[in-house]
Amino acid sequence: MENLKTSFGKSKILQSQKTKMVQDVFTEVTEKYDLMNNLMSLGAHRIWKKKLIQLMNIQSNDYIIDVGSGTGDITNLIHKYHTSASIIAIDLNFNMLKYGKEKENYLSNKIFWINCNAENLPFNNNTFDKYIISFCLRNITLIDNALQEARRVLKPGGSFYCLEFSTPVSPFINRIYNFYKSKIIPLIGEHVANNKNAYKYLEESISQFPNQNILLSKINQTGFKNTSVINFFNGIVSIHKGFKI
Repeated sequence: MENLKTSFGKSKILQSQKTKMVQDVFTEVTEKYDLMNNLMSLGAHRIWKKKLIQLMNIQSNDYIIDVGSGTGDITNLIHKYHTSASIIAIDLNFNMLKYGKEKENYLSNKIFWINCNAENLPFNNNTFDKYIISFCLRNITLIDNALQEARRVLKPGGSFYCLEFSTPVSPFINRIYNFYKSKIIPLIGEHVANNKNAYKYLEESISQFPNQNILLSKINQTGFKNTSVINFFNGIVSIHKGFKI
């Protein structure tokens, strides 16, 4: 078991090494993370996140967990439009979590920030109405464990949402996207964040992540029901959705 391998971008490493290596990457880029998201997506990440929140159909007094909350974009958007919902924002990276807390709503009594691992959540079974994981699942060492934890902590009838980079449907767009990922993103990372390697990892982590159908199959195998996938920008990003029945 100790010698099991996993992917870190395009490299093969020991599973036991990945979590720390990923967290080191995010620690290095924390202060430029929001700026880089804006530049790399030309601001489109804000559209994708708003679409996710619209899709969630949040109700008064919903109890929501935002996994891999990063600098708190999703958490803060939910709080902006649904002030009665309670949100647990979790991230394994302390620097990212601290940065998220310092945004405008960090004093809200409806938002709680917790440093923990998506593979082993410190919450009871059947706790949350909604589970969100946004641009985080591909960075997790044991994806299947994280999906099982998602289902465990959701209440019966609760809903699961994953916003993540995916695979364009059109081969032509996919070729353009691959060029952008492999050549342009590391260049932006080098000149804006002074960290080419971190954004080289970003590109590789996207390329190595399962496509829409494979991820949908994993979600089904976990036990979620009525699952579906919605593509944006021809599948450059997608939202996977499922319910705990």
